[in-house]
Amino acid sequence: MELFSRAKVVRLKSHHDKFLYADEDEVHVTQDRNGASPNARWSVEAVPNVPGVVRLRSRYGRYLTASNEPFLLGMTGRKVLQTAPARPDSSVEWEPVRDGFQTRLKTRYGHFLRANGGLPPWRNSVTHDVPHRTATQDWVLWDVEVVQVLTPGPERADSAPVKMPDSPPAPELRDPPPAPHHRPSKSYAAPPVPPKLEPDAPRPGPRLSKLEGLVGSE
Repeated sequence: MELFSRAKVVRLKSHHDKFLYADEDEVHVTQDRNGASPNARWSVEAVPNVPGVVRLRSRYGRYLTASNEPFLLGMTGRKVLQTAPARPDSSVEWEPVRDGFQTRLKTRYGHFLRANGGLPPWRNSVTHDVPHRTATQDWVLWDVEVVQVLTPGPERADSAPVKMPDSPPAPELRDPPPAPHHRPSKSYAAPPVPPKLEPDAPRPGPRLSKLEGLVGSE
């Protein structure tokens, strides 16, 4: 069912407006109206190589399991429990089957997850069975509420690993080449600034020798 294929965490609401609930003893499974509790949340795991079949794991890391243990002696319904098998088998596998806007969860042996009503000990109990009475047909119907959507990644449990493109090879590290010998380049210096010329001082006139003075005076 495509709804489960894109869901990471779900809540399952029964015909009695109660949620599939993992008890604190980490063994039993019941129904409870507190949908906000983390005990009402179930992580979805796809079963490898079996399309359309999922496992549901409680907050305690234990799987929703269709056991062979009778719920009551002489009755057809069998217990649904939380278990942690070393190697998950078909007892923890569920096939979602759409029924209108709701879903049936079928075991690998043709039984359905059933939310029981009525008087104790049936009230709030959860079993797996094939309902034979018309009055209990709706007891195997569940509303699926997706709490967290699965984020696509490079690998999925129900698909072959995706090969990522190869990275370009890292450049080979080598010793840096020796620095080239630089000849001193011929520099062109700016022409020197000519010194600032002072204005020419007046030159003294011709000096008369003493002899010339005497000649002039005669």
